[in-house]
Formats: sequence, C-alpha cells, structure tokens
Amino acid sequence: MHVDVAPQIGQIAFVLRGKDEGGYAVVIGIVDERFVLIADGDKKRFDRPKKKNIAHLELQSVINTEVVNSMNETGRVTNAKLRYAIQKFVQAKGE
Repeated sequence: MHVDVAPQIGQIAFVLRGKDEGGYAVVIGIVDERFVLIADGDKKRFDRPKKKNIAHLELQSVINTEVVNSMNETGRVTNAKLRYAIQKFVQAKGE
C-alpha cells in the first residue's frame, strides 16, 4: 500500500528496503519531496539519522505527538523517546 501524502515529522514509517528492512522508524526530518531523515533511537540514532527515499518507506497513519512537540521546542528528540514511540506503536498494532 502506497500513500501519496507528504511525510510529516514524528510520523512512524515501516522500512521496506535496505539494511533496516522490516523495522519501524520515525521521520525526524524532511530533505525534499523524495527523501526524509529517519531514526529509530537504536541502530539509527537521532544524531546519525538515515536519509531514506520515501518510496522505500510505508508511512503509517500515526504521528507521535511527543516527538513533534520535542522537535518543535528544542529542534531535537531523545533516542529514548524515539524507541518509546516505536514501541508504543507496535504494541498498539498488536504485533
């Protein structure tokens, strides 16, 4: 399923291609209309995000407000908060 909507900061994404394939990450930056920066707080830390082609991501309908608020307030988010956002999402999905 491909959704043609612009990705947003704090949005959860399922990785379809690459080393992190099959995992979840959080969008922490928008590069342009084709690329975003993602991090999962674990292998991909906030300070070393992965530049990812949007076509290789399945954007989820969930946008984590804690991540959004943190990015708006300080311009950054802790790795723990990223891990928590993903963990909360996966639990809610029931995987």
